[in-house]
Amino acid sequence: MSAGALEAPGATLAARPDAKERRRDGRDGHARLPLRRLAIRAGALGLGLLAWHLAASQKVDLGLVTFGNVPAPAEVARAAWSLAQSPKLGAHVGASLARVLGGFLGALALGIALGLSIGRSRLAGDLLLPPLEVLRPIPAVAWIPLAILMFPSSEASMVFITFTGALFPILLNTVHGAEAASPRLVASARSLGAGRAAILREVVIPAALPSIVTGAAIGMGTAWFCLVTAEMISGQYGIGYFTWESYTLQNYDDIVVGMLLIGLLGMGSSVAVRALGRLAMPWTRGGRA
Repeated sequence: MSAGALEAPGATLAARPDAKERRRDGRDGHARLPLRRLAIRAGALGLGLLAWHLAASQKVDLGLVTFGNVPAPAEVARAAWSLAQSPKLGAHVGASLARVLGGFLGALALGIALGLSIGRSRLAGDLLLPPLEVLRPIPAVAWIPLAILMFPSSEASMVFITFTGALFPILLNTVHGAEAASPRLVASARSLGAGRAAILREVVIPAALPSIVTGAAIGMGTAWFCLVTAEMISGQYGIGYFTWESYTLQNYDDIVVGMLLIGLLGMGSSVAVRALGRLAMPWTRGGRA
């Protein structure tokens, strides 16, 4: 065997770290792609703000839609700065976050438990799916009168409404993920002597985790939607209550501030859920440099 042949494997192994370093340094162009996408997204956001400014400042009237009373971005920015300096901001945001977190965690626990049961047991599906499918299309607004009657405090009723909003996306995605677990892997684990609990822990749950994380992210967004609806009707503190109160007082700048704050909190919560999901699934990052 020649010396060149002996050197080839070492040369190949040495080249791999160099290739990774080139990718990290951006010399192959891949590292520049996120910056390009970030610039495109920032440009799209800027165009949206420009369109908003022009429509509001020029009082555009399109017949069906009018911007005569819509505040301009600069006015909203001043209102947001004023709210940031007020102690009310912490009270409103804290109340909404506590309600969302309580309802979401309850929905996460029950949704995963029910979803795994339905996805892996035909009997559980026959018993649980029909009543759940009847309840699923009911909107959050329809739950508010019943929640007020069921719970002794408005706080508990708002948490319940948040819970119902987050439950069904988590449940249905968990069912889908559990049903998609590979039958070959389940059979292989069973042939190696694994029991039901071990198969669930080592095969089904890891296979269902991507779907569970997706359902949790969707459920978090739905939870914010349902919470804001509840706060507008029965709350005393919270972002939804602040937005509705601004409307009744005709503080149009604060209405938009409340809407944007809801969007930012909902987006941030969903991003946090996805980030935690990636930490729980390290194997999904194996192909990323």
